[in-house]
Amino acid sequence: MSVKPLFVVALLAAGCSASAPAPSFAATLTSPTDVVLSWPDDADGHRVEYANDPAGPWTTLRFLPAHTTSYHHPDLIPETPFYYREQPFSGPVSAETTVGAPAAPDAAGLHAVASGDTVTFTWADRSADEAGFLLEMRRPGSPGFDPVEVTDPDATTCALSTLPGEEGAAYRLRALHYGPLSPVVHQTTGEER
Repeated sequence: MSVKPLFVVALLAAGCSASAPAPSFAATLTSPTDVVLSWPDDADGHRVEYANDPAGPWTTLRFLPAHTTSYHHPDLIPETPFYYREQPFSGPVSAETTVGAPAAPDAAGLHAVASGDTVTFTWADRSADEAGFLLEMRRPGSPGFDPVEVTDPDATTCALSTLPGEEGAAYRLRALHYGPLSPVVHQTTGEER
């Protein structure tokens, strides 16, 4: 009696019964020139990047807040390859303020000073290993914070130009730490109609 046929049958049966896991990061062409990126909710924020070559150079499209699970990249160049990757980010909130308010006593001393339509932020760097600092804004009437500015590591100041309707916004700062990069996904846009 030979064992090999049974082994092959067992492998085939196992392959038929096992379902492939859903991709953790996907790019879907929703029109000839629009791509929607999606990923599962992991409670982290996400940095979304693209390139026209899988080796880069990579350009950041957006920093997205926690619990965001998709990004729409619209109106792309027709018949062009687009490569995407995402990277989760996290970091404890170290300070929160509004323009002209004093910093919280135990925070990193985030301080905001307005001059015209520019707000200049300063803070104390109390993190030794951050990848930078992420400034987030909660616009008046909005329930959550959105990332608006990213600094280099060891920065202690940045300036932000505000738009009409952002007066009275709340700001917070976090030391930025990145998770692993996703696999690269690809879509080639179609012909423009």
